Amino acid sequence: MSDIRRTKDRLAIEALGLEKSYGETRALAGLDLAVAAGSVFALLGPNGAGKTTAVRALTTLLRPDRGRARVAGYDVVAEAPEVRRRIGLTGQTAALDECLTGRANLVMVGRLNHQPARQARRRAEELLERFDLTEAADRGVKTYSGGMRRRLDLAAGLVGRPEVLFLDEPTTGLDPRSRLVMWEVVRTLVADGTTVLLTTQYLDEADQLADRVAVVDHGRAVAEGTPAELKARFGTESVELTVAGSSELSEAVAVLGRYAAGEPGTDTAGRKVAASVQDAPRRLPGIIADLASAGIALDGLEVRRASLDDVFLALTGHGPSTEATASSLKELAFP
Repeated sequence: MSDIRRTKDRLAIEALGLEKSYGETRALAGLDLAVAAGSVFALLGPNGAGKTTAVRALTTLLRPDRGRARVAGYDVVAEAPEVRRRIGLTGQTAALDECLTGRANLVMVGRLNHQPARQARRRAEELLERFDLTEAADRGVKTYSGGMRRRLDLAAGLVGRPEVLFLDEPTTGLDPRSRLVMWEVVRTLVADGTTVLLTTQYLDEADQLADRVAVVDHGRAVAEGTPAELKARFGTESVELTVAGSSELSEAVAVLGRYAAGEPGTDTAGRKVAASVQDAPRRLPGIIADLASAGIALDGLEVRRASLDDVFLALTGHGPSTEATASSLKELAFP
């Protein structure tokens, strides 16, 4: 059995009932997490949901009011120094000295991590190459683009070869190419056995990277699972028809309504009908047969698979209540 497979049998991050308040505001309201070692775990949630507070508590930057947490096997309160030795953190803003070069920043971080000078320089060279920053290594960080700064900041978080890496919205503000570079770096780290916990508002990012996802709202996890599990539980598939003639629109609504989870929506100008349909691919042959029997000609037909966007809307768009979830699912088809 490989080392990576063995690490997945244990937890790198455990949190039970974490609470944190700032005056009247409850940032964390009983957050529970369990993150397998050697995996990517994503926290999704709207602004103010408690994602950053959770990261700060797990990285020992603030003390939770209640609850317990362990990272890399150590208690974040009672054994905070041990936790810090084993983690890396990249926050929402780059923690870099703009008066220094990129190379000097990484060497400085290495020295602060008690690395000998030669080792710190060697590690800096490795990371500059990995993040495609070698050509800019001797330029002042103040001349770097936003994407370069984010890459250098992530490199700084890896200087100490952390067991657990926390990434707080790591790709916010990056261009598409820089986002893809960051994604590839994360995949490489996890393949090498690093555990990554990331917070993000980019649902495609969580879908691409995460082994498991927790949707956080009002300071607690309201749902957790693999992306596929969450889409199956809270997402919805939809069928969209484009009829050949406007006169067939009402008949198409009637046909699709037999299969829909709710009232179909219509776009009269576009001659379109759309509705949420459970297990849409399996039911599609019946829909097509009924349309043909009714003599309805189509200019287009599309099945849209459930996405994490649907999950996010269902769980946080109207709060995590049953009625709100049902309402949100109805609104996924266009009005």
